[in-house]
Amino acid sequence: MRHNDSYAKLVNEFMSKLEDTMAQVSEENTTVMANLREMKEMANKLSFRADSIDVFNLNYFFKYIDELISAKTLENYVACRFDMKRFSVINHQFGRKDGTRILNEFVVKLQKGLGNDGCVCRVQGDTFTMVFRKERLSYVTGYLSGTKIEVGYKNKKKAVLSAYAGYYEIEGEKTAEEIMDRIGMAWNIAKHVQRVPYVFFDEELLSAVENEKWVESVFEEALEQEEFLVYYQPKVTLKNYRLVGAEALCRWKHNGEMILPYRFIPVLEQSHLICDLDFYILEHVCRDLSQWMAEGKPLVKVSVNLSRVHLGDMDILEHVLAVVDSYSVPHEYIEIELTETTTDVDFRELKQLVIGLRTHGFSVAVDDFGVGYSSLNLIREMPWKILKIDKSFLPVGNEEDDEEIQKKVMLKHIIGMAQNLGLECIAEGVETAEQVTILKENNCYLAQGYLFDRPLPVEQFIERLEELM
Repeated sequence: MRHNDSYAKLVNEFMSKLEDTMAQVSEENTTVMANLREMKEMANKLSFRADSIDVFNLNYFFKYIDELISAKTLENYVACRFDMKRFSVINHQFGRKDGTRILNEFVVKLQKGLGNDGCVCRVQGDTFTMVFRKERLSYVTGYLSGTKIEVGYKNKKKAVLSAYAGYYEIEGEKTAEEIMDRIGMAWNIAKHVQRVPYVFFDEELLSAVENEKWVESVFEEALEQEEFLVYYQPKVTLKNYRLVGAEALCRWKHNGEMILPYRFIPVLEQSHLICDLDFYILEHVCRDLSQWMAEGKPLVKVSVNLSRVHLGDMDILEHVLAVVDSYSVPHEYIEIELTETTTDVDFRELKQLVIGLRTHGFSVAVDDFGVGYSSLNLIREMPWKILKIDKSFLPVGNEEDDEEIQKKVMLKHIIGMAQNLGLECIAEGVETAEQVTILKENNCYLAQGYLFDRPLPVEQFIERLEELM
């Protein structure tokens, strides 16, 4: 059954009783029969209406697609799935009754913009599908990116509504179910993966979805088989270019093929499986450090990344302590890197974690500073120890280029701000001698990048460690 809410059930029951009544009425009673036929037509139309919003329901979407298929005009259309951004805020601010009215006005206005050749259909709640002619695409993308709806008649307040949307410019012979799958994929990528206003379905996206399904299907076994390998990228001091630390990075060797992180890390973050991988890496780092201690090798601090997904776990600190302490690794040899984009989670929860880690003697770093959505409060109010400057702030080209000049100015002020706040700075992604000179000029003496070393497998990293002996 494609879609059937309580409203549709009531309409269907009415239609059934109406059919029974018509069967009992004589054809000679023309007036009654005409009225019954009119009622049947009205009920048929009502069966495709949503229960509390003045647009069609999902049944109509499938019906509309089937009609376009029959008319052989399907390739002239675009399909879309969308849901409202932060609509719970609208309900909280104006109340559910006015929230429903606002939503109704938004979709009715959208429907009018499609003209008579398209439809908006409610899936459930604030989630909708739609079909419209390709020449209306610019209008629809603009409308869903942000439209003002008047809220009050007296105070004239307005609410701005926008949506996450997935689009499919229909090609070839497709069924309604195939179209639903495609717009669903695109919508899911827009809302949950890329966090952008909209995404268009194409073959590349289909390949990404197939990769996502494959990663999720084999991940658990790959973890059990220890297919994930820890690579260590050295951190150096620019004062004498000696190794002073490392970052633990993950590589995946599956059936002899090395699978790079971009193929599996985003997938795991979306499904929360990243938490299992993070603790797997932490445990393997601790196991290596414990072995190096037993063998009398020199130790350096190793940083391990924790995804922001962990911040939903109230016991995350206890879990970290349990892993590290099970290998008797001194806490000063572990650094936890938290990406700057953790600002989209509860600020108090993040602060509690950072304080807890520092209290137990761990270093804590802000990773990829400058590429997320942080405010200066994230830096000012958290007891970080390390600030990692993203490579996008390092000049790479012509010194006279305006963009390169801006990078130098921003780099100087980021380093100065961090140091004034008592933070150590490390630049990542260092690739040229010119970048080293700039860092030195700005009193930043910690760096990592391909200029010094690529991420190294354990055996090669041990060789680099032994150079310290």
